[in-house]
Amino acid sequence: MNKLAGIVLTLTLMTAGSTFGLTSAEAKTATAQAPVNTAAVATTAIPKAAAATAPAPLPSTPVAPDQTLKLTQKWDKVFPQSNKVKHQKITFHNRYGITLAADLYAPLHSTGKLAALAVSGPFGAVKEQSSGLYAQEMAERGFLTIAFDPSFTGESGGQPRNIASPDINTEDFSAAVDYLSTRADVNPDQIGIIGICGWGGMALNAAASDTRIKATVASTMYDMSRVMANGYFDSMNAEGRYKMRQALNAQRTEDYKNGSYARAGGVPDVIPADAPFFVKDYYAYYKTPRGYHARSVNSNAGWNKTTALSFMNMPLLTYADEIRSAVLVIHGEKAHSRYFSETAFKKLKGDNKELLIIPGAVHTDLYDKKDVIPFAKIEAFFQQYLK
Repeated sequence: MNKLAGIVLTLTLMTAGSTFGLTSAEAKTATAQAPVNTAAVATTAIPKAAAATAPAPLPSTPVAPDQTLKLTQKWDKVFPQSNKVKHQKITFHNRYGITLAADLYAPLHSTGKLAALAVSGPFGAVKEQSSGLYAQEMAERGFLTIAFDPSFTGESGGQPRNIASPDINTEDFSAAVDYLSTRADVNPDQIGIIGICGWGGMALNAAASDTRIKATVASTMYDMSRVMANGYFDSMNAEGRYKMRQALNAQRTEDYKNGSYARAGGVPDVIPADAPFFVKDYYAYYKTPRGYHARSVNSNAGWNKTTALSFMNMPLLTYADEIRSAVLVIHGEKAHSRYFSETAFKKLKGDNKELLIIPGAVHTDLYDKKDVIPFAKIEAFFQQYLK
């Protein structure tokens, strides 16, 4: 074989091997067996001096977060501030250059490197709601925590506003791990995540891809790709999905014409007496002083109508069976969404996975009811696996 042809083929196989998982032995076999057009490559000669010189390092892509955020400094949470923790606003960026806003909570008298947790959810909520409550409570229990607004929502950056993405929002969890891993007061080998409602599915998806995540809690979880593609209780068939895609793509055209994105509407302001219980359950949280927040998508005009398009084609939990780190799945016994957690748990493997069903609890009980949320169990779980 022509020497240059061999170099070209080896480089090609190295690239393929890194992409498709070829072992070095498989790569060597493929090199020996693959035909090479030596005539095509023989015309290029490498000068001897150049061949002996080490290659120049490849240029890197500079990090350029999208914007400087304006963060409110007042306490505008739907839960009271604890006097047992230190609180501050922070920002970090994800791999797509979107700047995310978060509240950081730390034990009041903490020293040294702490185990840390990143918290987000529910789907359509902001960090001033359920995720902030979880983060503050876990900080009281000795963890450094952040509750963040996902991309395109709340105080976080990203354009357009009020849209969700199975890819980017999974990335948001890993971006939070990036941030926590580089703090001087965090042990980078002791980082876990908590996902609530729709962000429970995002958290499992992140745990499947991010080996830095050592433990994951999914609380009252939704699998958003499943519910958007199949409807509640898997009631939508292929014909129904096709009609939904037609409607969503027609909406894309209208949005482009109008230069703006139509909103789907959040939780209704008025609930009919015969509405399903889970709709009343959401109303009781998002539309009352219990949980209403001005920046919450669900409390107001809702997501952009076309949000469902990417979720329908991109199943979140495809590789959940490959999660090696510890997982605790928590759900209410009476929650309409319980089947999401039970199905996801069946896919998990290993003796470090646990499903905890809370007797009598409904979906939003695990948003904010501190006498129902099993914080002692969550604390023990993270203490066990973040060490």
